[in-house]
Amino acid sequence: MIYRNYVKRLLDIVLSGCAILALSPVYLIMAILVAVKLGRPILFCQQRPGKNEEIFQMYKFRSMNDKKDENGELLPDEERLTSFGKKLRATSLDELPELINIFIGNMSIVGPRPLLVKYLPYYTQEEKKRHCLRPGLTGLAQVNGRNSLIWEERFKHDVYYVENCSFWLDCKIIWMTIGKVL
Repeated sequence: MIYRNYVKRLLDIVLSGCAILALSPVYLIMAILVAVKLGRPILFCQQRPGKNEEIFQMYKFRSMNDKKDENGELLPDEERLTSFGKKLRATSLDELPELINIFIGNMSIVGPRPLLVKYLPYYTQEEKKRHCLRPGLTGLAQVNGRNSLIWEERFKHDVYYVENCSFWLDCKIIWMTIGKVL
């Protein structure tokens, strides 16, 4: 309980702060590339449910353009996702700004990934447990199949994580995430 309530947050602040500083040249390069290839704004902001279902703004580097149809409506996501945006997503570089969310306390390094607000009414009581902790940059579901898992399996991993959150489980998930990214 001490880890979950105090140490985890302290580690999030220290590690995300160090990562933001160390990666600041990468942030600058990515910001310039996004501005040149996709225009402004360079960040994509979207509301997501966090701990206790409190809504926060999640930040990512933008990976889609703003192309619209003849009625002025945005084209479907598949048509707006550029090859540059696909590379950003494939390398997870689009998610670097989430380190800011971690530093300010909206997210954690490890936890259930934050899903869209529109899904909140559809969670079962068991699945709602995923909101007992801050959402994470990475999580147990991400290192065990990510998008290849069906929703029930993802939620099962999320709930398992919430019920078994520990320093060692976080270390294991971070280690597995590094292996997946590399």
